[in-house]
Amino acid sequence: MLVTRMKREECNRFLAKNGLARLACEMDGQPYVVPVYLISDGRFLFGFATMGFKIDCMRANPRVCVEFDEIKNPNQWVSVVVFGDYEELPDMPEYRASRNHALDLLKKRAMWWEPASVAVENSKPISPIFYRITIDRITGRRATP
Repeated sequence: MLVTRMKREECNRFLAKNGLARLACEMDGQPYVVPVYLISDGRFLFGFATMGFKIDCMRANPRVCVEFDEIKNPNQWVSVVVFGDYEELPDMPEYRASRNHALDLLKKRAMWWEPASVAVENSKPISPIFYRITIDRITGRRATP
């Protein structure tokens, strides 16, 4: 197996076709990792969520890390890691363009809304939260047989 570093352009192409990721955030010294669905425009990752621990963590500490991967077998895989800052896109006039951009990107994928809005036992009322993560730094590795 040969593991090579990916250039930023390769990482961006990979992000453009892959949406399922693992979001790492932290609050009060406790790391938290959760699967999320995100879409990239090359500058930001955009997501949709409802209120919960993930949002609590990112509000408390906006520094996050996101990992995307594609594993075909143990010798053939891709892993891209994004480091950045969380920012909510509230339903306010000054965020309208960013929210619309996020929604336009997310709607290109089927069922984009479902993971964040399905009913959870004893859940609170659903309140949609659109957010973005600034892509400060991106790294990628690719393994080939």
